[in-house]
Amino acid sequence: MEKFASTQNKKQWAIGPIFLAAKVDHVSDKRNKCLDWLDNQPPRSVLYVSFGSSTTFSDKEVMELAMGLERSKQKFVWVLRDGDRGNIFSEEARRFELPDGFEERVEGVGLVVREWAPQLEILAHSSTGGFMSHCGWNSCIECITAGVPMAAWAMHSEQPLNAFFVTEILKTGLLVREWKKHEELVTASAIEDVVRKLMASEEGDEIRRRAEELGAAVRESIEKGGASQLELDSFIAHITR
Repeated sequence: MEKFASTQNKKQWAIGPIFLAAKVDHVSDKRNKCLDWLDNQPPRSVLYVSFGSSTTFSDKEVMELAMGLERSKQKFVWVLRDGDRGNIFSEEARRFELPDGFEERVEGVGLVVREWAPQLEILAHSSTGGFMSHCGWNSCIECITAGVPMAAWAMHSEQPLNAFFVTEILKTGLLVREWKKHEELVTASAIEDVVRKLMASEEGDEIRRRAEELGAAVRESIEKGGASQLELDSFIAHITR
């Protein structure tokens, strides 16, 4: 930060993240069925799958994702919301067509959620061991702070850069798809492979260890006396002098 400030000839502050939700398994009094389901799963065993509010999937992409999750044999919570519909500008409701019998076959292994889900609390839950995400910056920050490794599936905008940061710089995640192939369909077999690698391999365990260590360091930084908290105190003192 000092080096950056010297190039700008102005004082700089490195502040954030500014939430503490990842310290506990749940942060609200209202329980969600996702959390009740997670309570009954082994530690670090569940992949949380969510792509934000502005990501669109075709019916074919939803089918491939469903088959990949099922074939992986790994536990998951999959949030299918309006943001995943084919046209986010349409007001028409859309119910996704999953493979015949999918939800019955994955009962006890996977949970499909078709409404809002408490992402911070899910990421902070002790049963959550991975996050398949579109790599929006808010989701990245929440994931990093919770100490959860990511299956990075960038869709648009700045997300490819965020995915690179998580997988190549921090090394706390795996790519679902290289950005140069972003116009190609991600197949069920590719999804199965990355889910298995993240959730059930030695490589995944090492990535998870790094993610947990980074998350602990980030949370420590926002505690009283931590680096981020000191930066915030310095900033407030500067603007109120």
